[in-house]
Amino acid sequence: MNGIPRAPLVLGLAGLIPFVWGALTYLIDDMHAWGTQALGPRFVGPYVQLFYGSIILSFMSGVLWGFATKTSGSKAATCYLLSVLPALWAFFKTGGGPLAAGTNLMWGFAGLLLLDAVFSYWRLTPAWWMRLRMLLTAAVLVCLAVGVYL
Repeated sequence: MNGIPRAPLVLGLAGLIPFVWGALTYLIDDMHAWGTQALGPRFVGPYVQLFYGSIILSFMSGVLWGFATKTSGSKAATCYLLSVLPALWAFFKTGGGPLAAGTNLMWGFAGLLLLDAVFSYWRLTPAWWMRLRMLLTAAVLVCLAVGVYL
């Protein structure tokens, strides 16, 4: 976390809350029951993770699109094309039930990390970007794995 500006770090960590909450409500029956009663069944277990994960992949497409604006020509065209892949992945691959959707979201976030690395390699991201993205992606993958593998 060294060198990551405070605002992106705090907001990134706060963005993990629905993933962590989903994992906890999957693992702890009393939490699941309370969450279902207080928030509704869509906001517990894998359901909150899947819905929110799809939104975040789409959001990250927008972030990558923003990085694409820092270049021009054929590299820009490549970056714009790459930037839409996470949103398209979320749109096409998050159906088929919670197990398939969770697995596909895990692949989507892993693929997003690769795209982050490419944009970072091309020096389109801030210097601290990959440190933040590795931290957040690891946490997301662990949380999604709870619903997929347990």
